[in-house]
Amino acid sequence: MNSEDYTYIWQSSEWPNWQYDLTVLTQPLSDVSRAQGLLMGRLADVGMLLREQASLLALTEDVIKTSAIEGEHLNVESVRSSIARRLGVDIGALAPVDRHVEGVVDMVLDATVNCQAPVTSERLLNWHAALFPTGYSGLSKIHVGKWRDDARGPMQVVSGPIGRQRVHFEALPADQLDAQTELFFNWVNASSIESPLIKAGLAHLWLVTLHPFDDGNGRIARAVGDLFLARADGSSQRFYSLSAQIQRERKAYYDILERTQKASLDVTEWLVWFLGVLHRAVDEAQCTLDMVLAKSRFWQRWITTPLNQRQVKLINRLLDGFDGKLTSSKWASIAKCSPDTALRDITDLLTRGVLRKTDARGRSTSYELTDNS
Repeated sequence: MNSEDYTYIWQSSEWPNWQYDLTVLTQPLSDVSRAQGLLMGRLADVGMLLREQASLLALTEDVIKTSAIEGEHLNVESVRSSIARRLGVDIGALAPVDRHVEGVVDMVLDATVNCQAPVTSERLLNWHAALFPTGYSGLSKIHVGKWRDDARGPMQVVSGPIGRQRVHFEALPADQLDAQTELFFNWVNASSIESPLIKAGLAHLWLVTLHPFDDGNGRIARAVGDLFLARADGSSQRFYSLSAQIQRERKAYYDILERTQKASLDVTEWLVWFLGVLHRAVDEAQCTLDMVLAKSRFWQRWITTPLNQRQVKLINRLLDGFDGKLTSSKWASIAKCSPDTALRDITDLLTRGVLRKTDARGRSTSYELTDNS
C-alpha cells in the first residue's frame, strides 16, 4: 500500500513496521550522546548534594511542562515539594500538595526511578488513573484506568471553533486497541539492538499514534519516552527535561507529529526532530547546572549571615529564576506577611549588600541580587 492510499500511518498494510535511515541519524545520535556525556561528566564532579538539587530542578520542570503542553498549569512549589518528599531531598518547609499534582509526580517518578521495570498495560493504566484521580478531565467524565471506547465517535485530535473544527488526527478504532497495545508492549519489552535513544523516539510516537486513552495520551507517551532515556543514561536520576524543551517548541512538536501521522512508515524525519529537541534539552540542562552551582556559591558566601525564613525563601526564589520583577508587594504576597514586614526584610538585605535596587523605572521599586552575590 502506498502512502497515497491511506490517510494515517496506522491504516498502512505495513503497520507497525517502522522504518528509518540510520545513515541520516548517525550524526544526530553522536551529537546527543556527546552532549549527554559532557553533562554527566560535569555532574560527576559536583558531589551528591548538588546532583540531588539538579535532579530536583529537572524533575520539577518535567512535571510542570509535560502538563503545560496540554494546557494544564500546576503549582511549582507543590510539585517541587511532592518530588522532594519522595526523593528525601531537604528543601526546608514543604508546600501543600493536591491529589492531581501527586498523580503526575507518581507517573514521572515511576517512569524514571523504575526505568528498568517492564512496560505493561497494568502499569500504563495505573499511570492514567493517577493522572485523573477524580475520574474527570475538566468537566468531562472519562474512562479512568481503562482503554478508551468509541461510544461518542472516533478519537480525534481537533482544533478550531465548533462547526469549523479541523481534524489533525484520527486514531485507530477502539476495538483494535487490545491487539495493537499487545504488539506495542511486546516490542517495548523485547531485547533490541536499536539505540535506546531511537527506541525512546519510536515508543513516544507509537503510543501517541495508538492514542489509547480518553485523555492524557501525550503525557503518558512522553513518560514512556523518558523511561527509555533514563535507560540510555544508565541512571534513574534525571538531569534534563525533554518535556520542558518540547513545551518551548510546542508548535513544532504538534506540526511534526501531524506530518508524521499522515506520511509513510519511514519516520526518519520524526527521529531527526526528536534527537534535535533532545540535544537542546541536554544543552539547557547545562544552564540549569550553572544555576545550581551559582546557588551553592551564594549560600557558601552568606552562610554566616543571620536571615529569617522569609528572606531565605525569597532569596531562593530569585536564585531559581524569579518570573518578573521582585517588588515589596510581591515579597509580601509570597512570604505571606504584611507590607511593612516585607519592607523591613528587604531593607535589611539592602543594608547587608545581599540585594540592590534595579535600575528600571516604574510605579514600583524592584530588587535583585547583587552581581557579586
